Amino acid sequence: QVQLVESGGGLVQAGGSLRLSCAASGRTIASYAMGWFRQAPGKEREFVAAISWSGGSTYYADSVKGRLTISRDNAKNTVYLQMNSLKPEDTAVYYCAAVYGPSTPRRWDYEYDYWGQGTQVTVSS
Repeated sequence: QVQLVESGGGLVQAGGSLRLSCAASGRTIASYAMGWFRQAPGKEREFVAAISWSGGSTYYADSVKGRLTISRDNAKNTVYLQMNSLKPEDTAVYYCAAVYGPSTPRRWDYEYDYWGQGTQVTVSS
């Protein structure tokens, strides 16, 4: 089992930045592809970004390209989401997810086996 705990969310003004962290425990995530998803009030959960187990390949939703960056530090068993130039429409609960084995990033939520509890990001206009 892999436990995932997100942190780093908060309230920020439009144009500001946040860095989300996803700390894993239970197993090393070095062999896990990782992803970030988000869910805004009244909306379905949507894909944000994903990274391969090596960190050598990433994939982003069009809405966040150029503003959000996913990265990982396998030695620290942690995945990050650097969020720059934030917009009010980025307001959501952000979730970290993990899936064992794939060498490429995964963009569909049904492909992931483990999920964190989420962290709230609120961007004010």
